[in-house]
Amino acid sequence: MIYTDTRDKSVKTDFRTAVVNGMNEKTGGLYIPVEFPKLSADLLNKTTEPSFRNIAFEMAKPYVEGEIPDADLEAIIHDAYPFTAPVVPVDKNSYVLELFHGPTCAFKDFGARFMARVMSYFNRNESSPLHILVATSGDTGSAVGSAFHNVPGLDVTILYPEGKVSELQEKQLSTFDGNVRALKVKGTFDDCQKLVKTAFTDNELRAKLRLSSANSINISRLLPQSFYYMYSSLCVRERAWGDTKIENPSIICIVPSGNFGNLTSGLIAKEMGAPITGFVAATNSNRTIPDWIATGEYNARPSVETWANAMDVGAPSNYERIAAMYSLEQVRSMFGSYWLDNDGIIKSVSDCYSKTGYTIDPHGAVGWKAWSDIKNGGFEALKNGEKNDPTKPGLTPNLPAWADDVINKKAVGIILETAHPAKFGSTVQQATGKSPAIPDRLEKVLSLPDRSIPMNNDYAQFKEWLLANLQG
Repeated sequence: MIYTDTRDKSVKTDFRTAVVNGMNEKTGGLYIPVEFPKLSADLLNKTTEPSFRNIAFEMAKPYVEGEIPDADLEAIIHDAYPFTAPVVPVDKNSYVLELFHGPTCAFKDFGARFMARVMSYFNRNESSPLHILVATSGDTGSAVGSAFHNVPGLDVTILYPEGKVSELQEKQLSTFDGNVRALKVKGTFDDCQKLVKTAFTDNELRAKLRLSSANSINISRLLPQSFYYMYSSLCVRERAWGDTKIENPSIICIVPSGNFGNLTSGLIAKEMGAPITGFVAATNSNRTIPDWIATGEYNARPSVETWANAMDVGAPSNYERIAAMYSLEQVRSMFGSYWLDNDGIIKSVSDCYSKTGYTIDPHGAVGWKAWSDIKNGGFEALKNGEKNDPTKPGLTPNLPAWADDVINKKAVGIILETAHPAKFGSTVQQATGKSPAIPDRLEKVLSLPDRSIPMNNDYAQFKEWLLANLQG
C-alpha cells in the first residue's frame, strides 16, 4: 500500500515510514492511504456473526502488504485483542457499541494496542529507541501508556493539560514508570498538541531523537479503530430484523468526537464496504466541526473545558484527513452534526438512564442525545423548513442524504460508547443519583503514586527537557 500526505499529494511512502514518522516533518501533513480496498464480498455477505479478530486481520492485511507477513500480522492482532466490542440494544432502534472492555476502559485501547505492536515490530532491528510523543485530552494517554509499557525498543512521553482531566483519568496517566512518563502541562489540550506537533517539525530535535506520534495523527492508531465499525455494522445488519422488525435498515453511526480520528476511522470502514449509510458527528461545546459543516468555514479556536473532556479539542487534527478524502458537499451528504453544552450533557446521561436503564458516560451521552433528537423529529423539522441556529446546542442545519430513512423509520443507530462511565463517576452520579461501579483494572491505579512531571506551555522548555532526559 502506498501512503500520501494530506498537504502534498506528490508524497508517496510505505506503511513503515508513515508509522515510524507519525506525520510528515517536512510539511506537517498527515499520512493517508492512496486507496481504501474493499473487503471480499464473501466476508461482507456472511450471514453468521463475524469474528472481531478475523475482521481485524482481513482489514489490516492490504495496508501492511509486503511489509508484515500474514503470520506476523495474525500474531499482532491475536496479542492486541484479548477483548472485543459488544453491541448492546438499548431501545427498539438504537444500539450501544461498548468500546471500554480493554485494559484502560476506553476505545483508544483498540488503536493503541495494535499500534504499539506494529511499532515494536518495525523497530526490532534498530539500535536506538523510538520515542513516542503523545498529547491527550483524557483517554489517549492512558491507552497509549498501557499499550506501550515495557514494550522493547519504545519510549513514551505523554503530555496532558493539568487540572483538565478527571481524577481517575489523571491517575491512569501519572502513575506509569519505566519507559513511560507523563508531563502535566499548564495549558489546554490544544497547547499539548501544539508542543508535540512543533517537536515533529523541529529538524534539530529530530536529528538527535527518533520521534513518532501515538495520537490519531498516526495512521497506525487510526486504521485499527476502523475494525470495530466493520464488526458492529455487520453484527447489527444480521440482528436488526429480530431486534427492530425493520427490514434492511440504514445503519447510522453516532460518533462522539474530539480530534475526529474515531469518525475518520468510521469513514475508512465505510470505504472498505461496511454497511454503514451515514454518520453523526457529535461533540461538546468545542463545535469546530459542526460549525464547518453548517457554514462551510473551518475556524480552529482555543478549546473550552467541558464534562466530556476527551472531546475538548478546538483544533481537531483529523479535519485534514476528512477534507483530503471528501469535498464539503460529500461530507454534508454523509454527516448529520450535533453539539451539546455541559447542561445538556448532564441531562442526557440522566435521560438515557431513566428511559433505558443504561448508564452511559458523558461522551456517549452526547451521541445518545444526538440520535434521540434526530429520530424524534429533528430531521423532520429541518426538512419542513426549521432553521436551526448552529451557535446553539443541538442539530446544526444540515440534512444528510439519509435523512428520509430516519424520518420514515427505516434506520437504526449505533451509538459509540467510548469510555466506561466509572471514569467520570462524579458526573454520572450527579446525573443519575448512582455512582457507577469501578472495574478492578481501574480501581487498582488509585493507590499508585503520582509520578507526573510539571511542564510550562513553552516549547523551548519542552525541547530542553526532551534533549536532557531522552536517550538518542
